[in-house]
Amino acid sequence: MQASPNLIPTPLGILLSRLPAYPGSLLFVAALNLALAKKLAPDVTQLLLAKKLRLRVTDAQWAFDFEWVNNKFTASQNTGAADLTISASAYDFMLLARRQEDPDALFFSRRLCMEGDTELGLLVKNTIDAIELPMLNLDQFKPAQVLARLRARLAPQ
Repeated sequence: MQASPNLIPTPLGILLSRLPAYPGSLLFVAALNLALAKKLAPDVTQLLLAKKLRLRVTDAQWAFDFEWVNNKFTASQNTGAADLTISASAYDFMLLARRQEDPDALFFSRRLCMEGDTELGLLVKNTIDAIELPMLNLDQFKPAQVLARLRARLAPQ
């Protein structure tokens, strides 16, 4: 059976799984706070209090644990079960972030999985759907784009 070209190769996934999860969770919540924290309604944040959330990247064998504390997402070192775990491949999460794929379509094709508190899962999904987020543009991270920005910054004025 041939692996999907959109999945992280298994040997790389195994290597990534050996990295400690907590530093990745810190980076993940920093991005999550920039993108979402100020856009969440007070009734939503109230429902997120004391809930352990986990985002699992299946092909990278990574899990990012986090929770809502003091009006922001905070990384946690949750070793037990999460109240809600959302799982998908890195590629499918990227498609969701870029708004190129509908979460319902991924869910019904079994490429996106939610485990745990179903009501919390629907709250998270509906909240993200309702927020107008800018589309994630990965072109800005291409080496040529990064070098062009560096050249422009370093050019004499």
